[in-house]
Amino acid sequence: MTKKPTWRELLAREKPLVLPGAHDALSARLIEMAGFSAYCIGGYPVVGARYGVPDIGLCALGEIAAGIRDIVAATGLPVLIDADTGYGDVKNVTRTIRTYEDMGASAIFIEDQVMPKRCGHMEGKAVMPVEAMERNIRAAAAARRSTDTFLIARTDARAVEGLDGALRRGERYIKAGAEGLFVEAPLTVKELETVAKAFDVPQFCNMLTSGKTPILTNQELHAMGFAMVVHGITLVMCVAKTMRDVLADLKADRARNIAQKAVSFDEFKQITKFAEWAAIEEKFGR
Repeated sequence: MTKKPTWRELLAREKPLVLPGAHDALSARLIEMAGFSAYCIGGYPVVGARYGVPDIGLCALGEIAAGIRDIVAATGLPVLIDADTGYGDVKNVTRTIRTYEDMGASAIFIEDQVMPKRCGHMEGKAVMPVEAMERNIRAAAAARRSTDTFLIARTDARAVEGLDGALRRGERYIKAGAEGLFVEAPLTVKELETVAKAFDVPQFCNMLTSGKTPILTNQELHAMGFAMVVHGITLVMCVAKTMRDVLADLKADRARNIAQKAVSFDEFKQITKFAEWAAIEEKFGR
């Protein structure tokens, strides 16, 4: 097997490092086939696709990790995993980091919301005291079994303490041991520019479909100074619309309209690697 590049190697090579979000094993496989160098797994698409619930703290580590395990197993690409708040105090943060690192995470980010947390573009968020997040970051950094595992701190303070408060938190989180930073939900292009220039560590920007942050191109964000561009929910939102549209066609007895919206049966066999499994049958017998 080819050794995966580390996250730092990817950051040095990819300008910017573009990270589509996978919500299941099939989407992760398609991301790999599309030629991306890495991808991310966010809590929002996993709980939405796997459990059909909103991202408001209804699922904990065991439930979300079950979905993430299936996704990571589908591809050998480096992956950034959303660890939410770490699901508790420093003990839980430690367990969360070890759980995802054992699954093969190349990078992990944790956030400073209090539980029950919300999607970063929802109203009603609250953040923990900065000292508590600093403790979580130190615990997360110490929990890593490999120094190659890249640790990113996320702050949701923009919605609670304003942009200046979020930037002050970012400074403290870096000092506590975060190697990268994610300031969630800037509201304007000017705010994006301010965030991008504020820190020397690699930062990522989340291009959330229908969210609060203006949607810019990958290259525009890189020119501002963002090292990583995450499209965390784009695929799952498009999949939901496609399924809804196809179901409407089926309900209205318009099945003939569907073929042009679908991959062919042979293409689906290719995506799911049918030939590889058929070769094993041929070699060893059924």
